[in-house]
Amino acid sequence: MEVGLNLPVMVPGLDRDMILDWSRRIDAGPFSSLAAGERINFPNPEIMVTLSAAAAVTTRVRIAATVIVLPMHRPAMMAKQIATLDVISGGRVSLGVGVGARVDDFQAAESPFDRRRMRRMESSVDLMRRAWRGEIVVPGATRPIEPFPMQPNGPEILVGALAGDSITRAARYADGICGFSFGPSKMEVDFAFQTARQAWKDCGRGKAPRLVTSCWFNLRKNARSEIETYLGRYLAFLGEGVPEQMAPKVKCDSAANLRETMRQLADIGTDELILVPTTSDADEVNRLADLVG
Repeated sequence: MEVGLNLPVMVPGLDRDMILDWSRRIDAGPFSSLAAGERINFPNPEIMVTLSAAAAVTTRVRIAATVIVLPMHRPAMMAKQIATLDVISGGRVSLGVGVGARVDDFQAAESPFDRRRMRRMESSVDLMRRAWRGEIVVPGATRPIEPFPMQPNGPEILVGALAGDSITRAARYADGICGFSFGPSKMEVDFAFQTARQAWKDCGRGKAPRLVTSCWFNLRKNARSEIETYLGRYLAFLGEGVPEQMAPKVKCDSAANLRETMRQLADIGTDELILVPTTSDADEVNRLADLVG
């Protein structure tokens, strides 16, 4: 099982020096990916700008977007942005996409938060892949959207699906799934992975899905306090009292607990675990590297 590491983008106060420091430390460590997720109405840096900066100062790790809320974006422009990021990174991009759950983010992007988000995402993936193959996807255009990504036909696309029906739909067009589990829960993640394996088989896919999951963690002495503060801020949109109810479910608050979690997830066939920090302390990268190494 590979282990990737998210930048602490959802922790307030991230600046240039911290982003570049974290990026260089992740690239120097035993990690498979450097990742970041997307929000708009939140004190986090914009995902594409941040990953571009990370790509420019790293040479080894995958540059993973986990996830981009694709229905909020214009697919032709996103195809160009992802291809450019793939060029800047030297062909290291892994793209995770999802339908999103925050109404205010869609409002900020001036995009409808409706029941057609899944269909719009699937249509966007199709257009992006055709653009990356060099097809002209803009009616009347005389040239395709360029630059082309360095990876042939574009980077892998993983769907941030959690529910069984969403995972089953992903088998028609994605390369795998990139879920998230609060605990994480071995049972929850195993259900998602088994559903994906069966769905890929039922669709006649010749290659098994890539199975990626994520969870929060904290290895500092005041881990529980920082986890509770983080969730209180990040999950506030769910309503009063919900973050406090969710906080006890986060299990990775010590080296021992994280080590056991990694063992359990490896046992169920996880291809990659991407860990999401709840602190911006860059020494967290070193603590995690010692544990993973």
